Amino acid sequence: MIEFLDVVDAEDRFIRTEERGQVHRLKLMHRAVHIFLFDHENRIYLQRRSWSKDQHPGLWDSSASGHVESGESYPDAARRELREELGLELSLEPVLKLPAAGDSGWEHSFLYVGRMSEKGPLPQPDPGEIIAGRFAGQEELDRELGLDPAHFSPPFRLLYSTYRKRTQSREAR
Repeated sequence: MIEFLDVVDAEDRFIRTEERGQVHRLKLMHRAVHIFLFDHENRIYLQRRSWSKDQHPGLWDSSASGHVESGESYPDAARRELREELGLELSLEPVLKLPAAGDSGWEHSFLYVGRMSEKGPLPQPDPGEIIAGRFAGQEELDRELGLDPAHFSPPFRLLYSTYRKRTQSREAR
């Protein structure tokens, strides 16, 4: 199935619709969502991307992520990706939005956070999208990112770094 994405400008305003492959080949700005899913112990769920992915295969990434399809809203895309990739339906809180840049794959990236209850369902990763999944504490993840950042996708590193700076500045207040 051919996926169509909205090409947008630096201000995230619609320009036209293009086929996904063309958008990536030409490095056109487009939209994406990422979800950081936390369990009741405040550990983040990480997914390891399938080897069949055309971008960042085999790397650790956000709990769930994906493109905003043509005509779709950011919140709808986030709910869809969480459901498709992890089989979960949870409330998602919009946290931050980063502008399109090289490190983000030319994607305007909207980050959402979801929190699992202690008794809630666990993620059920789609094996076509995800080859492994795990929960990691923030200190553990910070250490791993410091030791070997190349094991993580560039968009995840950028979003996680921004997220951590924001949460640390809030905690310092």
